[in-house]
Amino acid sequence: MEFDSIILFEKVNKWFGDFHVLRDIDLSVVKGEKIVICGPSGSGKSTLIRCINRLEEHQRGKIIVEGIELNDDLKNIDTIRSEVGMVFQSFNLFPHMSVLDNLVIGQHLVRRVPKKEAEEIAITYLNRVKIADQADKYPGQLSGGQQQRVAIARSLCMRPKIMLFDEVTSALDPEMVKEVLDVMVDLAQEGMTMLVVTHEMGFARTVADRVIFMDEGQIIEENSPDAFFDAPSSDRAKNFIGQVLHHL
Repeated sequence: MEFDSIILFEKVNKWFGDFHVLRDIDLSVVKGEKIVICGPSGSGKSTLIRCINRLEEHQRGKIIVEGIELNDDLKNIDTIRSEVGMVFQSFNLFPHMSVLDNLVIGQHLVRRVPKKEAEEIAITYLNRVKIADQADKYPGQLSGGQQQRVAIARSLCMRPKIMLFDEVTSALDPEMVKEVLDVMVDLAQEGMTMLVVTHEMGFARTVADRVIFMDEGQIIEENSPDAFFDAPSSDRAKNFIGQVLHHL
């Protein structure tokens, strides 16, 4: 059976204690679509994408990924996590392992890929993020931008159908941001389904099929990048764009 949406949110709500962090979220993502999610701090952006692979659990509504509903069924959760890669603000690399071993271990333990084959796949993706010459180094020997590219390569090794990026450049020095964004642009051009939480508005304009603006746990606005940046329909979006662009 074909599903039009690779990701579907229907009236999704989530609370942290008394704090209502996601309010009646409706969102449909088509295969191959690139979506940038932006908004002020605390608006629910990161929580939204973390619900897609059940790093956060929603309390009400439905989330369906690749035709499978995310609920308490652990088998469903494992199936969805095997299709969804995620890259975080912090690189989450194992400091005591080489770059190559960081990419091999997940393939070996989760996908049961033989070690030699896993190493070949790892080198392929390290080449793709232009960092294969660092394969034998340890994360602590790399710059922040290099570590983030390793983290992206590690996710790609698992052959995900969907990639989630959560503020992946916000901890980087400005000169390192471009090298990470370049890798993400390449991925987008290859047709990967991507949801990206970021304040990098240049990236949003260049890559996104849709920009989603969130505030106070709600999707306030969603539109094409040109329409969103040139003619935002809500005052909250106008203020946000003004503040972000002012700091560039």
